Amino acid sequence: MPENLSTTRFPVAVDAALREAGWVPGRWDIKLAEHWADTLRGYESPAGHRHAVFPAAVEVWAEFGDLRIAGLGPGRQCAPPVVRMQPLAGLHMARTLGDLGRAVGAEMAPLGVEGEGEGEEGGGGVLAVDAEGRVYCVDHAGDWYLGPDIDRALTTLITGLQPPRLTG
Repeated sequence: MPENLSTTRFPVAVDAALREAGWVPGRWDIKLAEHWADTLRGYESPAGHRHAVFPAAVEVWAEFGDLRIAGLGPGRQCAPPVVRMQPLAGLHMARTLGDLGRAVGAEMAPLGVEGEGEGEEGGGGVLAVDAEGRVYCVDHAGDWYLGPDIDRALTTLITGLQPPRLTG
C-alpha cells in the first residue's frame, strides 16, 4: 500500500495524524511495554495505592507507546489535544485511577496524557484503559469516556469530538 493512503482501520485524518507521529500498521514494541509494566507494577504511592497492569494496557503500550500525536485540523467539536502515549506520565496517579476504576467497576491502567500539560502538573488529562480495552480521561473538569477501544478513543481525541462526561 502506498504510504500516503489510509488503512481501513482509522479514518483518513486519524491515520494521517498517527503516521505523522511515527505509527505504522504492525508497530509493536513489546520490550518497552514490558518495561513500563514492570515499572508500574513496582510503584506504590506513599498511601499504598498501586497500579493495575493487564493485557489490554500492554497491547496499547506496545502499539502506540512513546508517540506524541497531534490532530491535523481544527477539530469537529473542540480543539484536538496533543496526546502523549507514555504511561509513566500517570505513575503518580495510582489513587486517582483506582478511584475511577471503582466508579466504573473496572481496574484502570495509565496510557498517557492529553493536552499541552504533563498530567497533573500541567493541567492536561490523564488517559487510562480498563481491562476490557475501554479508554477514559481524568482531568481537572471531570472524568470522560473516550471510547470502547483505543481506535475509537484516538479518533475522538484526534478529530476533536466532545467525549461524554461520566456521571457519578
